[in-house]
Amino acid sequence: MTTTLAGGRAARRQTMRRIRPRRSPAVPLLLAVWAGAAGVLWLWWRNTPAISDDTGKILGAGRITGLLAGYLMALVVLQMARVPALERRVGSDRVARWHAMTGRYTLCLVLAHVFLIMWGYAAQAGRGLGDIVAQTVDSVNQLPDMGKAAIGTGLLVVVGLLSVGPVRRRIPYDTWYHVHLLTYAAVFLTFWHQLTTGNDFAVEPVARTVWYALYGSVTALLLWYRVLTPLRLNLRHRMRVEAVIEETPGIVSVLIGGRRLHRMGAEAGQFFRWRFLAPGMRFSSHPYSLSAAPRPDMLRITVKAIGDHSARLRELAPGTRVWAEGPYGALTAQRRSRGKVLLVAGGVGITPMRALFETLPGASGDITLLYRANSTQDLALWDELAGIADERGARLMYAVNSPDGERPDISAETLARKIPDVERHDVFLCGPPGFAQSVYEALRGAGVPARRIHHESFEM
Repeated sequence: MTTTLAGGRAARRQTMRRIRPRRSPAVPLLLAVWAGAAGVLWLWWRNTPAISDDTGKILGAGRITGLLAGYLMALVVLQMARVPALERRVGSDRVARWHAMTGRYTLCLVLAHVFLIMWGYAAQAGRGLGDIVAQTVDSVNQLPDMGKAAIGTGLLVVVGLLSVGPVRRRIPYDTWYHVHLLTYAAVFLTFWHQLTTGNDFAVEPVARTVWYALYGSVTALLLWYRVLTPLRLNLRHRMRVEAVIEETPGIVSVLIGGRRLHRMGAEAGQFFRWRFLAPGMRFSSHPYSLSAAPRPDMLRITVKAIGDHSARLRELAPGTRVWAEGPYGALTAQRRSRGKVLLVAGGVGITPMRALFETLPGASGDITLLYRANSTQDLALWDELAGIADERGARLMYAVNSPDGERPDISAETLARKIPDVERHDVFLCGPPGFAQSVYEALRGAGVPARRIHHESFEM
């Protein structure tokens, strides 16, 4: 059984304007990050006297790693704050990659800082390298706020270990998610010793003020966008489950009603983080894309059962309260720069592509959707897609395995043959990482510029 949400024409009217692609602010943001790192290095250089012995060099290295770690900790929290300029303009998946990379650098710098500082303190006390553990215990017991810093460092190590790819893939998403929230406690606990034991802040009141401003601003953004904004959104729109409909075996659509949903600012291609207030699901928050154009009274998500949470969606009863955060994601019509568009979906990546297929403005023949699935039975929402294609004069293609299991060829040559002017298209791509990477390489091989391949991962 399928369900169609009308509204594509209204959504297209909202975007029927001159194509003016919204540029990603990623480059200016990265330049600002590097400028901040340069400022930290300048602070260290300004307050570092001439170093004449090995102990001074060790302590100097410990100070610079500590300062950089403190700076990156603020960025780690900022990347978790779900600031719209990042989530909707840069892209949630890209911000998630930045967050993971920044977290790895931060943990390495923190461990280097602890080792170097304790080694330097041990050398000052006439101890050797083998006395670092004893020196660490003494420092934690004697120096202000070092006990908090030790606990915070331990929490960072736990979060870092559980975020390593092979480990993370072996633990439930909800477990990893809630353990990951310990990052906030770790940052809070390690913050105070930076000011009480850090020479750079003791001798530079301006630097101390800037550090407070940095962490204070990040904390304010975190509280605003992670707490107050979702609270306001959900109190205003009062969302509830209207119906759950099985589209194909293992794939369900959840219809979500509410008040004035068109004022949420959601666009086709975006997603929310959904929390369904049903028994056993209240403490689980998962990202699912909209699978149809937003309507004033209805939103829809379409989900494949690939985990405990997604499998339980079919059990939701009408009337179940819904708590949502968003909208997030940069895979929207705002990224478009050309008249012709190719949409490529793999598996459940069809959900944002279906919404874009319905709403992207275009003349007959301008919009093409390529849908990859293992079999024809796995082509979710196919009837809807066919109806949209007929109505709009759009092109709909599918790529499924042959009866003997052979995978279809999606190569540069195949794309160029099936879509002769593919290099003049904007391409929107969504699917599992391996699929997305192979299609990206095929598109580049077919002559599509990287700047016109817009992709976003739904596995975050």
